[in-house]
This record gives sequence, structure tokens and C-alpha cells, in this order.
Amino acid sequence: METKWLEAFTAVAEELHFGRAAERLHVAQSPLSQTIRRLEAELGEPLFVRSTRSVTLTPAGEALLPHAYRVLDDVRSAADAARSAGGSVSGRLSIGFSGMHNHETLPLLARSLRRDYPSIELALQGGVRTYDGMRMVRGGKLDLAFVGLLGEPDPDLAYRVLARRQLGVVVSSEHSLAGRERVAIGELRDEPFVMNPMDGTSSLSALVVQVCQAAGFAPVIAQVVSDPFLVLGLVSAEVGVTMMTSEVLPVLPPHVAWLDLAGDPVEFVHAIVWKRDRESDRLSAAIRVLEEAFPG
Repeated sequence: METKWLEAFTAVAEELHFGRAAERLHVAQSPLSQTIRRLEAELGEPLFVRSTRSVTLTPAGEALLPHAYRVLDDVRSAADAARSAGGSVSGRLSIGFSGMHNHETLPLLARSLRRDYPSIELALQGGVRTYDGMRMVRGGKLDLAFVGLLGEPDPDLAYRVLARRQLGVVVSSEHSLAGRERVAIGELRDEPFVMNPMDGTSSLSALVVQVCQAAGFAPVIAQVVSDPFLVLGLVSAEVGVTMMTSEVLPVLPPHVAWLDLAGDPVEFVHAIVWKRDRESDRLSAAIRVLEEAFPG
């Protein structure tokens, strides 16, 4: 079994599409399919169910995937260790983030890493919400992921808190509440909400639902969109109200207003997670940078 076979397998497993995997690996689709068939012949088990419309992992493929990630990571770590013996830390560091909610934290981490460890290649993947990020770190697809913490993460994930921000309300500047400084959560009982995904991947959406339920109601969802900037755009268009955390204040679009929540502040914890047993010089370097960039 060759390393390049496992690289081909993980690419197809992640893309679930031979064409996209081939583009990602910079190879033609036919040689990629041949590589997968060689790996299946070596194992004596099919790894994918192929049809004209979809590609899915078989039980054997699901079982192989975490081990393939581990082998490839060990190979990369071995190469990194050899390079580090020569005095430099290098290699590819993959980081997942969600977009607007990391506009303060991600640039600081990236800038510090490029300054202190210029030989580390940063592979940044956007659109990664909290629970997807945790899953991808556990599975070895990401080295680090920016997340919003609601309680402690899984025991196999280590984390560092980066910032604590207050939850607030954003309404259209034409809304009847727009002239207020603060609003009680109960006043939003009958308001339509524009929200980030409600599929269990967004910790911010989960927190908003918790806060509303604690006030005795479930939010009325008018629109669900993935892009936080589009959420704010739809609020400015009077589609509904939303709740976000205070780091968005510097990037609020025109025609919206921010209102603090009345009563005790509701805190949202921004953090970054990594797998406890995943060791590499580049990950250790990133953690050192995190400790310096975000002390305490």
C-alpha cells in the first residue's frame, strides 16, 4: 500500500466526487480511478459505492478513513521532524474558520505565524462552523478550528479561549426598536428572525435558541442563510431581526442598529480547538503563537 493511494482515497472521501478530487490532486480522473481500484484490490474490499449521480463510502471506506488520515499525518510529521532537526519548522497547517466571526482573531494568528514561522504553509478553509470544525479536527482533516464554545468540547479536543463577546440584537434602522439602547429578549417574541443555519452546526444559532427558550418562546425563523454578512444584509432589508456577538460592531452595514440585551450579559466564548493526541512541530508552533497572541 502506497502513501499516494491513501492521499487519493482521502481526497475522494472528502469530495465524494472523482472529478473534483482529481482536480484537487492535479491529476486526470482516469488515473485517480485506477489508483482507487488498486487500493481496493489490495484490501479486498470496495471503498466506495459509485453511481452515475453520487459517490458514497462503504462501511470499509468509513473504517479506513480515520486510519488513512493518521498514516498521512504521521508521514507529514516525520518529514517535519527531519526538517526541524535542521533548525526550521515547516509543513502544512490547516485551519478552519467561519468568516466574519473570526475577522479579529484569524488575521492575528496568521500574521504571527507568518512572522515567527515563515516556512509553515497555512491552508485556510472558510465556511467551517463550530460543530463541523470539531468533527473535522477529530477526523484529522483540520489541524485547528475556530469555534464558539457552549460548555466544554469533547475530551479528545484541547482548546484555548481567544475572546469573550456579548450577545446583542441587530435590527433595521427603520425598526420600531432602532432608537433604543437595549431591549429585553422577551420583546422579540413575535419578531421574525434571520438566522445562521439551524442544522446543529452553528453554536451561535444554538445560543440564540437557548436564550429565547429561557425567555419562554421559540424564535420565529423568517430566513436561514449561511453567510453572516448576508444575515446582516437581510436585516437591513427588513426581512427580520437577528442576534449576533459584539465583534461585528465595527463591520455593521448601513441601515441597521445594534441594541444591547437588557439584564445580565449573555456571553459567547470564541476559542480554537485541536486534537489532543495529534502531535507535530507545526501544531506545537501554532499553539505557542496562540499562547503569545492571546494571553490568559
